[in-house]
Amino acid sequence: MEAQTGTDSRKLLRRLRDVMAEDAAGQQRLDQITQLIADEMHTEVCSIYLFRDEDTLELCATEGLNPEAVHQTRMRMGEGLVGRVARTGDVINTDDAPNTKGFRYMAETGEEAYSSFLGVPIQRLGEKLGVLVAQSRAARHYSEEEVYAIEVVAMVLAEMTELGAFIGEGAAMSARHQQPVLFRGATGQEGASQGHVWLHEPRVVVTNPIADDPEREMERLNGAVEELRVGVDRMLSRAATGDKEQLEVLEAYRMFANSKGWMRRMEEDISRGLSAEAAVEKEQSAARARMVQVNDAYLRERLHDLDDLSNRLLRILTGQGGETGAEMPDDPILIARNIGPAELLDYGRKLKGIVLEEGSVGSHAAIVARALAIPLVIHADRITTEALNGDMVLVDGDQGIVHLRPDETVAAAFRDKMAMQAQAQDRYVSIRDKPAETLCGTRIHLTMNAGLMADLPSLESSGAEGVGLFRTELQFLVRSRMPRRAELSEIYAQVMNAAGDKRVIFRTLDIGSDKVLPYMTATDEPNPAMGWRAIRVGLDKPGVMRMQLQALIRAAAGRPLSVMFPFVAQREEFRSARAEMEKALERERILGHPIPSKLEVGAMLETPSLAFAPHRFYQEVDFLSIGGNDLKQFFFAADRENERVRRRYDTLNVSFLSFLENIVARCDATRTPLSFCGEDAGRPVEAACFAAIGLRGLSMRPASIGPVKSILRRIDLVDLRTVIHEARDEGHQSVRQMVMKYLKGKL
Repeated sequence: MEAQTGTDSRKLLRRLRDVMAEDAAGQQRLDQITQLIADEMHTEVCSIYLFRDEDTLELCATEGLNPEAVHQTRMRMGEGLVGRVARTGDVINTDDAPNTKGFRYMAETGEEAYSSFLGVPIQRLGEKLGVLVAQSRAARHYSEEEVYAIEVVAMVLAEMTELGAFIGEGAAMSARHQQPVLFRGATGQEGASQGHVWLHEPRVVVTNPIADDPEREMERLNGAVEELRVGVDRMLSRAATGDKEQLEVLEAYRMFANSKGWMRRMEEDISRGLSAEAAVEKEQSAARARMVQVNDAYLRERLHDLDDLSNRLLRILTGQGGETGAEMPDDPILIARNIGPAELLDYGRKLKGIVLEEGSVGSHAAIVARALAIPLVIHADRITTEALNGDMVLVDGDQGIVHLRPDETVAAAFRDKMAMQAQAQDRYVSIRDKPAETLCGTRIHLTMNAGLMADLPSLESSGAEGVGLFRTELQFLVRSRMPRRAELSEIYAQVMNAAGDKRVIFRTLDIGSDKVLPYMTATDEPNPAMGWRAIRVGLDKPGVMRMQLQALIRAAAGRPLSVMFPFVAQREEFRSARAEMEKALERERILGHPIPSKLEVGAMLETPSLAFAPHRFYQEVDFLSIGGNDLKQFFFAADRENERVRRRYDTLNVSFLSFLENIVARCDATRTPLSFCGEDAGRPVEAACFAAIGLRGLSMRPASIGPVKSILRRIDLVDLRTVIHEARDEGHQSVRQMVMKYLKGKL
């Protein structure tokens, strides 16, 4: 068997391009391709298996196997040798297929006569599309040149699917980027929105994977790489005085940009018949495939650097991406793998929604999305590979669902939902200035959460009585360096000025866990949520805490000031933090600066341990705020970032409500003001139950104040408390069902 040479490879690709250029339906093209490959590789069988759905492969074309098996033979991911190639992304090359691990005999195909098997994945940038297979009767091991040739063909097939080359009656591939797609992710920020896709990093589509003139393609590649190197050097010179981590990333960029191995592989791809763009993308796909399999965090980061560098090179070669002149739509829904807080703030409130492939409910992006009141869905796997700029998209932040290119039935139903929500908001406007007073005469104080100056107008429009939580970490997260005391003081003063006579509770810096400052060395912890974070960081780095406390005192300029320390787990942590406040006050007195006319120092109760703190703690603290998001995850030992467990436990579980009642009782005994802050405070049913067990303050996102106030004004807390106790006495795990039944009869 003669080996394929570079010239033979180009000949194969040219013939493949000719087939693609013919005016033919998708199935006809697939059939012609299998015949072509079998002929060029001198092998009896060539078959193409494509994904029908994310778990099922289907035989879609074959030369050599039983033609009646086409569109009849299917297998699951990982099933048989074909399924194994699809699952692992690795090539299988064996001269004894029946005795190779994982082999599965498909009687209907007639493949029992073939001993040799060569299977390569059809994939594009980590997106699995199918498997290309060659088989022969003779027991032979396919040569490296033959493997390389079929890999190149598989890569071109992947590009052709991107361009819709296999659309048509009978073909497995439906039109790429034209069909409706549903993504089930997770809620990052509630709310619903409709708009058009705006990709944070537009995908590059290679329209010319096959080239006739290798020398010309080499010139194009070398020119683009040189432009890339100059750009990286320019970034390095600008960042010469920047932080160490940024410099390390750029040094890694320069290393890859000057990598001889990277260039050699791309040049070899071009010599085989690929265009410069296709050569770059082939190596990028290989890097992404390795990225999935690498566990080492450092290596994964380096492969991610190479992936980003490849994107830059592709944009130079194709002219696509950020420099295309594309205009953002009037109703943009931002789609991205992930995004930093500063970049998200640059977009601002013009965004109608955000969808991320990665992210977490406590990530920087989620914090900013909540501050901007923009619906956010996270963990929408593979949406960046499916979406194109301008696609219609519906974002359901309440359910964590995204409809990409929805059909009219789905879009109409979604519009109805949004209209009903808008009507409800109109109803809430009528009670905006009325108190949240229940039928039994109990007054509940409703405040809002904030983190940006942009939030403050919501104080008036939502009817909030104040800011129950102002997240100060956002001013740290969106900068590339530590903010100065004067900068923070000015921001805090603006917040207090905007709030007027309404109280603002400033939470001190809550970093750590998934909120890592870009200029602070990240610590590799096995469980960051229970690690070095919040008050623990503040007490270990008292200089930062003192600077922030001084900024708050100066911002108050003699006005009342409320400060709250996060993640306090025991009395001594609060006492140490309060001592830092006393030191800051004394320093400001010495400097002659005005002292707050009234100072309240509180703590967030986010760990079960603080609920059982000594009685003296409850006497010492000026106020307490239950941080429901963290407290619930620690109470149930259920990571709120883990979709498998975070929805497993109900806030209205009788055990959790009993635990909260115990906290209420302890605060009542010491007359310590207590509020509940978190997502659950903004859910009307949960809010009603919190009020029924004795909580008199609730802090939530501004949009939730209307719905919560509406339900509180229509219920009697004495009756609802009776329902809760009855459910507990009857042995129910959650009071939700009985509470819903009661509310249904009242509302």
